Amino acid sequence: MSAPTAKDDLQRLPPWIRVKVQAGQDRTDVLDLIEDLDLNTVCQSAKCPNIAKCWHRRTATFMLLGNRCTRKCTFCAIDSFKPEPVDADEPGKVAEAAAHLALKYVVVTSVNRDDLPDKGAGHFAETIEALRQRIPDAGIEVLTPDFKGRRPLVEQVLAAKPTVFNHNMETCERLTGPVRSGARYDRSLSVLAMAKQLAAPGQTATKSGIMVGLGETDAEVETVLRDLRTAEVDILTIGQYLPPTREHWGLDRYVEPAQFEAWSELAYEIGFKAVRSAPLVRSSYHAEEMARQVLGADNEIRLH
Repeated sequence: MSAPTAKDDLQRLPPWIRVKVQAGQDRTDVLDLIEDLDLNTVCQSAKCPNIAKCWHRRTATFMLLGNRCTRKCTFCAIDSFKPEPVDADEPGKVAEAAAHLALKYVVVTSVNRDDLPDKGAGHFAETIEALRQRIPDAGIEVLTPDFKGRRPLVEQVLAAKPTVFNHNMETCERLTGPVRSGARYDRSLSVLAMAKQLAAPGQTATKSGIMVGLGETDAEVETVLRDLRTAEVDILTIGQYLPPTREHWGLDRYVEPAQFEAWSELAYEIGFKAVRSAPLVRSSYHAEEMARQVLGADNEIRLH
């Protein structure tokens, strides 16, 4: 790990972090559609730095089960307080939005809903099924909570046959406790291992991602990568942590692009089939391309 950086330097974004603002009718159309259908996107709620670029391309990552999380992760911009009632019509509305946008690949995530008996697993399955009915040729990626590690809940989601099952590790084992509220490093690994065991071979890939700049060492990053390969995870994303506000977990360092490239090379060497490792990479970054890289164009769910 590089020497600590002065706080003044951390407050100045390095040139490789800066994002070009993109406006236009496509971005406006996506926003209007989401508001009309009363949907949430992780793009807005998590303050993703790529929101302008993605919305300009008429893509969005839908967030299920409201905009309030039952956990309070110190890195996350999503609000944490009394969760909203489940909208039973939400799966159909997500499918309607995806069809209206003519999406060929749909990414769906959710807040943590530890208050629900099934932790939201059934809602994920219903959303996959609604998308299949409305846009049968599309790829569908789910980015799920850990469901408290309950195998039947992971199985319920996999039974709906998503194209990619994603669950993010977020950080190294040492920082999991203070950074990821209510999570356990070993439990997240077990969820990914379960998903690989339950997934239909050749039809569903598994995926995970981490952030760097939280205080981890380079050696700890390598350990996470090797642990993920032990769980047979296919797809990996690595991106730079950017604190949403001064009240969130503090930034430890900006990682230079050359180090991201080194991690990418290592990840391919140890067996990952698709990797995106760069400062502005987030979970859904180039999601369709990575799914195609693993599953190919001949997958039962066509990847256009």
